[in-house]
Amino acid sequence: MISTIKVLESASDNPYANIALEKFLAMHAEEGECILFLWQNAKTVVIGKNQNALEECRLGRLKHDGGFLARRLSGGGAVFHDQGNLNFSFLVRKPDYNVQRQTKVILAALLKLGIPAKVSGRNDLTIDGRKFSGHAYYEKSGFCCHHGTLMMDMDEEDLEKYLSVSPEKLHSNGVHSIRRRTVSLRKYCPGICREILVEKLTAAFSEEYGLECLPFDQERLDAEEIQREASFLSSDKWLFGRRMHLDAQFEKRFSWGSCRLQFSVNNGLVTDVICTTDALDEDFPSELSRILPGCPFDAASLTGRLLSFPDNGSVLRQTIQCSLAELIRSELE
Repeated sequence: MISTIKVLESASDNPYANIALEKFLAMHAEEGECILFLWQNAKTVVIGKNQNALEECRLGRLKHDGGFLARRLSGGGAVFHDQGNLNFSFLVRKPDYNVQRQTKVILAALLKLGIPAKVSGRNDLTIDGRKFSGHAYYEKSGFCCHHGTLMMDMDEEDLEKYLSVSPEKLHSNGVHSIRRRTVSLRKYCPGICREILVEKLTAAFSEEYGLECLPFDQERLDAEEIQREASFLSSDKWLFGRRMHLDAQFEKRFSWGSCRLQFSVNNGLVTDVICTTDALDEDFPSELSRILPGCPFDAASLTGRLLSFPDNGSVLRQTIQCSLAELIRSELE
């Protein structure tokens, strides 16, 4: 049961420092504690843990304009951050992790500003059918993170300039451009700013849990550990991932997200596989890379091994396994 709620605002706009601090908070949340971390990044494209950076971001334009490319620890799709966007993170241990309740905090804060938002799709908040907030999630060793964006006054030109969104994804959302799919909160609350939104979020956080919201004790932070993590998060190894010899590739967009399977095959056996996806199941691709090597490269063997893969009781995991099994059959049978 949650017995203590804390809030921490980041003083940095460096994406690597902020993601590193978020991870530290997530992995050091105490029993019965829920931490609300609020942060902003300078001009940054943030991709999901399992996405291909070069496909999701117009990297040359971004670097030319002094922007950053960052990869977060959760699944999901690419987003654009700037000073017109406020990011939130709920950090809590698994027994007290409640996405629905945490989302209620966001919705209640916006309602205090006269903004009637609602949950839409797999992980979005919308107003009048247009997205202003996307959420993503990760869990490690019983520690959980639920984070997302709040577009206060986004630079829509930069949004289109730096994000490379597939026409198929836009079409699946019934629009033809990113601008038509998204909206800034300033349209509904002209006076909105970071200070006001932080105030309403803190008040809603306190009301939802019935507890006084206390400032996070920064003496608990380990500056050296956070800096080491920030250095790794800014490395090419993390940002661009590994490469391999490619022998076969299958891809498709599903209701749960887009997915590309790339195989390296030798003497009829899979030697390596990379799964690139914006699915919210952040661990599935790495586990797939662990179980498929050594499997014969044929439909029956691949789907058999895929479907025998533990689903951890997750409906999303079960859906992904069945979808990819169908994709493999359609390509190899």
